[in-house]
Amino acid sequence: MPALFKQLLDSGFKAQLGFPLWMVPVAVIGLFATRGLLAFVGTYLFNWSTSQAVLALRRDLIRSVMNADASLYNSLSPGVAATRVINDPQGATSALASSVTTILRDGTTLVALLGYLFYLNWKLTLVSLITMPLLALVVRKVQKRVLSVGTHSYESQIRLVGIVDDITRAWRVVRTFDAAEFEARRFEAEAQKLRRATLKTVAAGATMTPLTQVVASTGVALILALALAEANRGSSTVGEFVAFITAMLMTISPMRHLTDVTQPIVGGLIGARACFDLMDTPPEPDKGTREVDNCAGELRFDQVDVLYPGSDRPALNGLSLDIPAGATIALVGPSGAGKSSIVNAALGFVAPSAGCITLDGVDVQSIRKASLRKQFAVVSQDIVLFDGSIADNVAYAQPKDAARIEACLRAANLWEFVSGLPEGVQTTIGTNGSRLSGGQRQRVAIARALYKNAKVWIFDEATSALDTESERVVQQSIERWQGEKTLILIAHRLSTVRNADRIYVLSDGRVVESGTHKDLMERGGLYAGMVQAQAMD
Repeated sequence: MPALFKQLLDSGFKAQLGFPLWMVPVAVIGLFATRGLLAFVGTYLFNWSTSQAVLALRRDLIRSVMNADASLYNSLSPGVAATRVINDPQGATSALASSVTTILRDGTTLVALLGYLFYLNWKLTLVSLITMPLLALVVRKVQKRVLSVGTHSYESQIRLVGIVDDITRAWRVVRTFDAAEFEARRFEAEAQKLRRATLKTVAAGATMTPLTQVVASTGVALILALALAEANRGSSTVGEFVAFITAMLMTISPMRHLTDVTQPIVGGLIGARACFDLMDTPPEPDKGTREVDNCAGELRFDQVDVLYPGSDRPALNGLSLDIPAGATIALVGPSGAGKSSIVNAALGFVAPSAGCITLDGVDVQSIRKASLRKQFAVVSQDIVLFDGSIADNVAYAQPKDAARIEACLRAANLWEFVSGLPEGVQTTIGTNGSRLSGGQRQRVAIARALYKNAKVWIFDEATSALDTESERVVQQSIERWQGEKTLILIAHRLSTVRNADRIYVLSDGRVVESGTHKDLMERGGLYAGMVQAQAMD
């Protein structure tokens, strides 16, 4: 445009034009049309690339979460995990992509304008660059401040997500304790902190515009004065003067845009750092190399010690167990006796600090963890179901077979209920099975374990939260597989383990008694005392 003005002013007002008059509007329209087309194509292509980057980031993040060491889940709540995996990649890439687009577009425009200014009058253009070091210093100082307050704002947002996650997961507890006002105040306090942190971030970023404009306008004013002085001396034509001033004024807009990208860039970098921190989480260690296709189900613990990080008291202390293939054994004992640690050690979630655990005579530490865990099916007190259909949950992570799904539901004593539903096995059960009763959720979990067809089943307090009738149905589902599967029953309610082939009584991480129900009752030891105490209750 400045070059067009120069040509018009220097040649357009003469008696004879060197070009047809109609070319002027055509050139103007053509320039703007070309610019608009290029802007559209560039924006689309850049955002296509950005969406690909977001997809790749989310894919890597969810894999990092799924493969992370178990210690990650002690500090990462579901709400924060969702924010890191879903929101942060989108926010970071969108902010950075927008900033890069601005830098490319306005940076190219600025370079072209500076090149034209050097062509018109290199001396004046060099003078205009005197303010650049001061401008760079201002940008650096503001960026440092924006990064600091922006990090505090992000951390406050994560804490707020954690509070919402707590409230939604524990809504029954909140209502039971009539704690709605308490939680509202807790939310309000953190929301106010986030608001203040956000305003500080905005204020820090907003100082960039006035500061840089003052510095830039000082340089422009100096150049205008010098250009006017040259024009008065007749050193330049009217067209050259107007072209130079127009080009100089046109540099203000891209310079402002370039300085305004500081806040989105810093915000994007904060989100990106959170993403990369999660991606850098150490994966679960797996030194195993062996594959197990179909084990018999013989499990043995030989003088096993387990010590959790940060604890000086072993969870398992010289524990020895011998579980034959196809046997039904029970693990009982007071809270903290080590029952859940046995499960964690068997599944490879925690490595023994001493001793050895074998599956069919093979050290589990030498087996790949994915292969090891295929041999186990776990049904716990805290059932986890997925927001999908009954069929999706029964055949979880495996190809669906309608006949197998029906057989597993029948074996879990749930087929009569499911077949009576309008949509049958395609009925959606809601988040974590919220549309089912406690007993129905347990039986879906049992059907899922059946569908997996593992050789070793672990029932970890699987009936402790059920009523008597639901417990009876679940017990029937378990008993029909005695002799065919290796069954490990962990229970506080001792009535559920009477028929076990062998009962191990644990205390302080070791076996203190073992035998059948009859044998242990005759000895009159810890087990007999626990049974009598429950009978009195």
